[in-house]
Amino acid sequence: MATLRDIAQRANVSPATVSRVLNNDLTLSVTDQTRANILKIATDLNYQKANHRNTRFQKHIALVQWYSESKEQDDLYYMTVREGIEQQAPTYGFDIIRIFHNDLDEIPQDIDGIIAVGKFSHQQVTKLNNICSKIVFIDDDHFAEGFDSVLTDFRYGIKQVVDYFVEQDIQDIGLIYGEEKSTDNLRTIHDPRYDNFKLAMDQHNLFNIKYCFKGSFTKESGYQQMKKAIQTLSKLPQAFFIANDPMATGALKALQEANLKVPDRINIFSFNNTSLASYVNPELSSVDVATTQMGSTAVDLMQDILNNPRHVAKRVDLATKLIFRQSAPEIL
Repeated sequence: MATLRDIAQRANVSPATVSRVLNNDLTLSVTDQTRANILKIATDLNYQKANHRNTRFQKHIALVQWYSESKEQDDLYYMTVREGIEQQAPTYGFDIIRIFHNDLDEIPQDIDGIIAVGKFSHQQVTKLNNICSKIVFIDDDHFAEGFDSVLTDFRYGIKQVVDYFVEQDIQDIGLIYGEEKSTDNLRTIHDPRYDNFKLAMDQHNLFNIKYCFKGSFTKESGYQQMKKAIQTLSKLPQAFFIANDPMATGALKALQEANLKVPDRINIFSFNNTSLASYVNPELSSVDVATTQMGSTAVDLMQDILNNPRHVAKRVDLATKLIFRQSAPEIL
């Protein structure tokens, strides 16, 4: 029997798009050609809807992602968050409708709930709330505004990294971090890794602002910021903490071009621990973030919002742990 996924693969669209077309969702923004193609493929495959929407799914949840569909393919962090959502959703009979690049006008007005992944301006939060007040945010803290928020505990993981370096008698530690903007450019998002790195370094009286370099969360930015550090510092620190794995891979490239050996001359500790961390040479030590669990936790919270009349907003911080690889070997 043909499935939505079978149709989606042939039409080169997502299963959610197929579902909405087959359910005659006129709010979906697709071309007439795409809509006709999906219907034709469904007919060719003898797809039987047979009350599929009503019997299989109890609630319909918009998954609002601040990345475009193409950019998400390059961002393993947010991809695994999404996978965590999609794996947990069937447990509660949730139908997930994906909305890319904060295209809030794509959200059906009769949606039952919203899981918002990424960074959002105050104006975007207001617009989401006007569409549906049942919202869970992932990776963005809107708890003070009364919304459930699922976050990463930056403080303890970064403290562990700094303490690890200090235990190795490394006191000159650099930082490469990022800054972002919401998709409407109305909010600048400061990197919490900077604040927590400074806090951990201050506890050892070691923080040095000249060792901190701000870029964006991309491989190219990590490369450029490490090149800047190499060119501008009279002596490069013995270690760097870097805000995510793509930036760290770019930094490795800059160090290799300068013939600076990792970890012999410089230790590198990254953050997020995506699969990218183990694909580079040397492999990256990284702070592991529970991205899949972030997604599943958000779905659990949505279930409680929709079914528990006594639900109160929650701020859930998920723990991190250090994963040691070649770029910063574990102390034995």
